[in-house]
Parts: sequence; structure tokens; C-alpha cells
Amino acid sequence: MLAPVGTRREAIAARTPTWVPTTLDAHVAAVAATWPHRPLVLTDEVTLTYGDVLARAEVLARGLRALGVGPGDRVALVVANRPEFVPLVVAVWRLGAAVIPVNFLFKADELAYVVGQSACRVVVTMANFRGVDHVAAFDQFAPGWRHLSGTAGALEAFPELAAVVVLDDAPAEVTDLAALAAMGAADTSPLAPSPAAPADPAVVMYTSGTTGQPKGVLLSHDNLVRQAYATAYHRAFEDGRRSLFALPLYHAFGLVEGLLAVTVVGGAVIPQLAFDPADTFRGIERHRATDILLVPTMSVALLEHPDLDRYDLSSLVSCLAGAAPTPVWVWQQLRDRLGLEEMFTGYGMTELGGASVETEPGDPLEVVSATVGRPKQAGVAGVAERGGDIAEYATVDPFTGALLPAGEEGELVSRGPTSTSGYFAKPAETAALLLDGGWVRSGDLGRVRPDGYLELTGRSKELYKSGGELVSPKEVEELLTSHDAVGQAFVVGLPDDRWGEIGCACIVLSPEASVAEDELLALCRAELARFKVPRHVLFFDAADLPATATGKVQKFRLIELAQARLDRA
Repeated sequence: MLAPVGTRREAIAARTPTWVPTTLDAHVAAVAATWPHRPLVLTDEVTLTYGDVLARAEVLARGLRALGVGPGDRVALVVANRPEFVPLVVAVWRLGAAVIPVNFLFKADELAYVVGQSACRVVVTMANFRGVDHVAAFDQFAPGWRHLSGTAGALEAFPELAAVVVLDDAPAEVTDLAALAAMGAADTSPLAPSPAAPADPAVVMYTSGTTGQPKGVLLSHDNLVRQAYATAYHRAFEDGRRSLFALPLYHAFGLVEGLLAVTVVGGAVIPQLAFDPADTFRGIERHRATDILLVPTMSVALLEHPDLDRYDLSSLVSCLAGAAPTPVWVWQQLRDRLGLEEMFTGYGMTELGGASVETEPGDPLEVVSATVGRPKQAGVAGVAERGGDIAEYATVDPFTGALLPAGEEGELVSRGPTSTSGYFAKPAETAALLLDGGWVRSGDLGRVRPDGYLELTGRSKELYKSGGELVSPKEVEELLTSHDAVGQAFVVGLPDDRWGEIGCACIVLSPEASVAEDELLALCRAELARFKVPRHVLFFDAADLPATATGKVQKFRLIELAQARLDRA
């Protein structure tokens, strides 16, 4: 049974009486000095203690240094929730470089864009994962990559790229993780103190954009350490919390709410490569997980699994389910069937370093279902003038950006010490994101209630979330219209209890053309990451599309038409 919230928060505050900005590598080193033998990463195959992670990171950092990585560089990691991810990110930070955690479901064109736009120095990738052949992808978009050996400029299309490391099953001529570690072990010259400052970029996290191309969100060391501390303090982590999740570490949800947050209390993560209900139950039972991170589709799958009652889940006390609304009945069953003491939902975005808003411990389930919470209480890491809250929220006119009166519905904006400084090498997009007064635009419509809790009412942009992942309709539309039979394509997000939202492609055929739904879905599956593939394809006559007087399709009305047609079907 959990101790009272106040007692747990006092224990966290006692370890950090004042806030001294630091880098992430220094933060991990400080935790390792206190708890060197505590586990940080727990899997069925391996356990890595804080001391193990630090030691491996030092060796890998020297190996990366031999490949040309230095202060201010960027290293892309196309790595799933494997134990190696953790010492790798610490190694990059140790060199004063920034990590680019890449979505491992990206196809060749998507991966090529991130590698090129980020101007990264080194890529560390899996050979293949979940049907995506990353070696073949590099062969396709970066011929000659196999012979890179640490010198930039060898590839004309990627002039900053000096090396690609393949974790295992690497082609014979390519450096694998073991070879990288051997390079580091052979280099006995000590590493200089990390040259990074707390305000320097630690992560460049790519998120979908309205143009269809991802944008690299710049997050500093201090942004992320504060956000991690805020999570642990607000949710009142007990000492040594163990958090299990299949949410990917390339996402702020997994990286910050999962990995970084547990380090505040010397806890551990139990990362899973893919979500499977039975594996989740087994992981909780075997590793005595106390916390679990979910999105709604995962919650429903757990509750519907026939073997739920066969496992010992008595260690589990807490759950955070976010990224999309969760119905009250799901929260009630999670509480009753998993035996949870505390349940949370939250809201945030990559540009804020993760969830800056969460419900409070002990909030009624009706509040957890109807709102996304209030700004997280962060103690010394928060804004002193706001009682230690990690962020301040308001609403603005979506068209003018002007601040609206308190409580009025509009586009949600926020400001605080975890806010991004902008997008990497995208000044126009950065200017559109940031408003005067330090406010960061969200693209979401909502209101701030008198009690400080936020209610979401819609989106001011066309992006939608499926399974917790943002999808840009424009990117899918451009692919669909590349098919000769498609004259126009309009992709919208439809509400779904499992996935939050699902994609629906509304198609107008070219004159005298025909194409089957399955053919268009196959095209999307071949070219797009899985979460971007529409669930439905509907065919419309051009005259039936809802449009303004100037001919622009009104997507909010198209959503209604599509939903009505699917309901009838």
C-alpha cells in the first residue's frame, strides 16, 4: 500500500532541496553514485544496474568519439525498447552531443528525411524490426553507407554523416555494437568532462508537422530533467518505483514519463519491445512492477484478455494512461481488476518535453475521464511564482494568437521551464510555434477551468492521433493522389474507443478510373509507418464533398459524412 501523497512528495523534495540545473549525463551519474547496485533496466534477458549503465556508457562514448562524435553533434538512434538504448543515450550525452530518437517504423523515405534534415553525425540502428528492414532502407537512400568509417563528407546526399552502426546482424563491412564497444575499450584515454551546459540541446525529437514532414523539437538537458522531476513529484513516486511499458522510447511518453522519471527515485524501467497483454501480465508478475504506462487501446486489450485473472499483479499500484480520452468504464475496470490505488491521465506535447498536465493522485474517475488534469506540481523544479507548477496554461484566438479571457475556449497555449526553444533548422515553423510572452502554441482547442484543470474540445489543426501517434493527413493525401486512379484525397481522423482516432481516406476518383479499397490500403502499408495507414477508404463524388464558397473542402463536415456512412455500413 502506498504511503500518503504528502509523505512521498516530502521524500522526493528532501533529496533536492534547491534546483541546480544540470545535464542528463550528470544527473544519471549522480543517481548511480547514490544507488550503484539498484536496477535501472529490467528485462527477462538482462538486468542493468545504474552502475552497469554508467560503465557501459563510458565505453560506448569512447567508441562514438572514435567515429567523430563530439560536442554539439547529433546521433540518431533507430532503436526499439532494448536494454542497449539506455547506455547509448547516456553515452551520447556524455560527449556533449544530442540524441535523435527515431521512430523505428519509419520507411526509407521517412528515415532519409530525418537523417538528412537533422545533419546527424552517426546513426545507430537495428538491422530490422517488426517487418521494417533498416539495412535495406539505408541501401536504398544512402548508397555507400556501408563503407563509412568515421569521416564526414563521403556521402554527397548526407555530407554530415560519418558512420552507421548496426546493433547486431550487421553486414560484414559495417560496425556493430560489439565492435563499437571494442573500439571504446581499446581507447584508454579518459573522457573530458562533458562540455554540455544544462541549456544545450539533449534531444532532437521529431514530430509530425502540418506540411507532412516531421519537425525536430529541440529539448535541452534542463527541460528534460525538470520534466522528469515534475512527473515523479506530481505523481508522488515511491522510492524505487518500477515502471513497465511498451510505449516506444523514441517518444516523449516513454522516454520522459517512463525512463527519466524513475531515475528521480532510483527506480527501474521494464521496457517491452511490443505490446502484448499476456507479456504485460508476465512482466508485472516477474519483475514486480509498481507502475504501468498505457494508451487507451492497450487498456482495453488488457481488460479483454481472458487470462487477466491468472497472474499475480499485486505489486501494481499505479497507472498513467494518456494520449487519447479514456471512457469512465475503462478507468473503473482498470481500478477494480488490476487492483490499482492511483490512476492518472495527462496532456502535453513534444514541444513541452512531454506531459506538462496530469490529474492529481486520488482524483475522482469522473475527473480523470472528463479532463486531462492540471499543470503538474514540480516543487523546486517548477515556477516559484505559480506555487511550483511546471507550466502555466491559457487560451488564445486560433487565428490571431491574441490571449483570451480566463475560462474562454480557444487554442491552448503554455509557458514554463520545459518549453522548447524551437525546431531544428526550421525558423519559419519556430516563429509560428512561439508567441510573445513565452507562450507555446498547441494546436489543440480547449479551456482552462476555474480549478486549473484543462478540458480538450477539439483540434485547431488537422493532425489526429492514432494509438498515441500524431498523423499528418497531408502526407497520406499526397501518397494517395500519386495513384493514377485517385483524383482527390482527403484524410480525416474519426473517433475510436480503442485507438483514440483512426484514419479515414475520402477519395474522389479520376475520370473513368476505378480502384479497390484494398489496393489503396496496400499502397499506404508499403510506403507509410503503420500508424499512418488509414483504417477506412470511402469513395465520394466531387459534388458531394462539403465545401466553402471558394471550393475549399470543409473537413469538419467531411468527418460527419464519413462517420455517418460508416455507421450505416
